[in-house]
Amino acid sequence: MSQAEWLKVLIPVILVQIALMVTALVYLFRAKAVRGNKWIWVPVIVLVNIVGPVLFFAFGRKEE
Repeated sequence: MSQAEWLKVLIPVILVQIALMVTALVYLFRAKAVRGNKWIWVPVIVLVNIVGPVLFFAFGRKEE
């Protein structure tokens, strides 16, 4: 694959990752309570690409 083809594949994935990460972090800091420690969720959301924010939304949110 050429560089142009790789960019066509990677740019949407990177944009989805950034959108998920920002959304999860905003939700995390606005939430009054989450399952577990908030500071444990930060590296999970930031360092575990795409899966980290999904894990937070699936298991970290606490219904108010």
